[in-house]
Parts: sequence; C-alpha cells; structure tokens
Amino acid sequence: MKTILVPTDFSKNALHALQYAQELFKCERACFFVIHAYGEEVYGAYKTVAKEKIDELKEERKAQTQKKLDQMVNSVIGEPSNPLHNFETVASFDSLVDAVNDFVDEMNIDLVIMGTKGETSDHNTTFGSYTIEVFKYVKCPVLAIPEDFEYRQPNAILFPTDYLLPYKRRELKLLGDLAGKFKSKVHCLYITDFDELSPRQADNRLFLEGTLTRAYLHFETAPVKNKVEVILEEIKKREAGMLVMINSRHSFFEDMLYRSTVDLLGLKIKIPFMVMQNIKR
Repeated sequence: MKTILVPTDFSKNALHALQYAQELFKCERACFFVIHAYGEEVYGAYKTVAKEKIDELKEERKAQTQKKLDQMVNSVIGEPSNPLHNFETVASFDSLVDAVNDFVDEMNIDLVIMGTKGETSDHNTTFGSYTIEVFKYVKCPVLAIPEDFEYRQPNAILFPTDYLLPYKRRELKLLGDLAGKFKSKVHCLYITDFDELSPRQADNRLFLEGTLTRAYLHFETAPVKNKVEVILEEIKKREAGMLVMINSRHSFFEDMLYRSTVDLLGLKIKIPFMVMQNIKR
C-alpha cells in the first residue's frame, strides 16, 4: 500500500493536489495523510497575545485545524468512495517543513504531494518559498502540482540527469512503478557537449536500466546552453506529463535552487514536477 502525505493550507491549490493524488493512485491501495502545520499561526500571534493565553490559543487553533481538515477530506471522498483509499488527518503544532519531515520519518511515507501557485497568483513564481523548502529539506520524494494542471496520465516523463549521482533504489522504484503503471516513456536527458560517458556515469546509467525495468527508457542528449530552456523545450517536444529531477548536494537541481533559476522554471512549467532525494532513509 502506498502512503501519501498531502500538506494543506486549505487553499484551492492544496485541494487540487489532493484530488490529483487520488487520480494518480486511483487503482492502487493507498493511504492519504492530509496534514496542516499550525505552529506559525500561533507563534505569529504571540506578539499580540498575553503569554498566559498561548495554551488557550494553541487549543483553539488545533480545534479549528481539525475541523477544516475533516471538511476537506469529506469534500473529496466522493460517492461512492474508492474502496482502495483511506484518509487520515494530521493537525501539527509545528512549522511546515519540520511537521512534514517528522511525519515522513514516523510513517515511512512514500511520496509527498503538494499544490503550487499558478502564474495568475500574487507571486511571480509557481514555486513559493514553502514549496522550495520542502523540495530541499524533506527526506522523501516530493511531487508539486501546478494549480491549473488538469489531470492526465503521464505517458511521457522527462528525467534530466548527468549520471553522476549514485541513485537510491527506493527513489527509482517509485518512478519505475509510476512509469510501469501508465506504460510511460521515460526520457533520460543528459545535457552535455561530450560524446562519451565516464566509467562512473556508465555504471550509473546501467543501474538506471537495471532498476527502471518497468519503464520504456529512452536515453537522449542535448547540447549545453541555458539548461532551463533545454528542459522546457524537451517537455514540449516529448509532450511530457511529468518532470522528474534528483536533489543532491552539488547537483544541477541544487544549483538551480541557490541561484534562483528555479524561479524561471517554476513560472513556465505547466506539468507536475517530482523531486527525488538522494539521501538515506
């Protein structure tokens, strides 16, 4: 059974992410944990609330959060409900990243799915600060769903990689399961000006082939230029329904995050974006 964690701030895009998660795993046994972290709501009010009132405020926020979580879940269960799906709610007095990370560890979560804002939002990037923090620090694959994305099966998945990372088998298995279920083509894209792989890269590519046995793998290269532009061009060319990248120290993904290039990608990407982690769990 898949265990899926869906953080919510009770916005439209968070609800959309939960609905997408239900569709993605429609034919699988899955438990969806819907979590809201309300710690910052209490801490934010600390300056204007007397110290002796904090515990009272915590209990009040917890009750409000639980009520909203129940309402959200009830709105998506459907009639009749999917017998393969279970839903549980989590009200956490913590920050978002800490709440998500702790729950990922506690319940051995397979995937975090969260909503992102569209171009018409008040911000000028799809990936808000909370999404970026979850991408970077949560020890679990994270799938971000654009606000306006209408669900469709990911028949083609774009996977940019330089073959330098020692991939984690559990992370790749998730990708392989998704690709196998939908009979997806996985386009492994290497952005390079070199013709040959190093021995290390060749070994990692062989590991990909041996692990992603359920996927239809395609190995492709593209010349080096603006990497974000290359990715966006390949998404359009392959009609990709999902973008997958790996977050690791000194990786292209980390480079994007720290140099804010992800803002450009986040503003223009129109498909779900899954970030896999390269750390032990």
